Amino acid sequence: MTSPTPAKPRRTRLSAQDRRASILDAAIKVFAERGYQRGKVSEVAARVGVTEPVVFQNFGSKAALFAAVVDLAATRICAELADTVATGIPVTTLVAQALSPAHLDQMHAQGSLGVLFADSVAPAAEPAVAQAGQAAVRRIAHALADTLRHGQTTGDIRADADPDAVAWLLLSLISARPLRLAAMPQDTRDHLDTAIATMAAGLLTPHTAQPPTQHPPT
Repeated sequence: MTSPTPAKPRRTRLSAQDRRASILDAAIKVFAERGYQRGKVSEVAARVGVTEPVVFQNFGSKAALFAAVVDLAATRICAELADTVATGIPVTTLVAQALSPAHLDQMHAQGSLGVLFADSVAPAAEPAVAQAGQAAVRRIAHALADTLRHGQTTGDIRADADPDAVAWLLLSLISARPLRLAAMPQDTRDHLDTAIATMAAGLLTPHTAQPPTQHPPT
């Protein structure tokens, strides 16, 4: 007597929301690794285990998919920033860490979220991609400004600093890392970038009032 053939496990059908989330999760990896131009929707579909038409049914176009990816990346960065602040780390320490050479190298490395923002705000970016990139960067700047405001309430950040202006200054320093790598002398660039991070944090630190100088009576 032959044994009955075991039934194959039935594939669980994902909900529309879960399917969309799985596509986004795969797309954020593909575009971070390859960039917008070289990243292929077919590879996104293959990683999820669906066909290309399924991806297009959910997002409409490659540009719309990338726009959703950039929005998700901004959400993750803002959430990570909020979680870090919640640990009680001084905001000036957070600034110094964000501008450190090791963190900047990580932000600009292939496969990182930083690649997504560089692609989305490039001059040749498609309008839908550029608009999504601009909105995402603004969200990050706003979250960073809120972090600086929090630092002002705790006395960690100078009260006279403009949080919005400082946020854009910090983002500018982060995004300009490739330029510095290309132009700075290789044997001193890490030293200079570390000095920039230290200086930025120092400029934001409240200055302790010095007691007036005592002069001997004449």
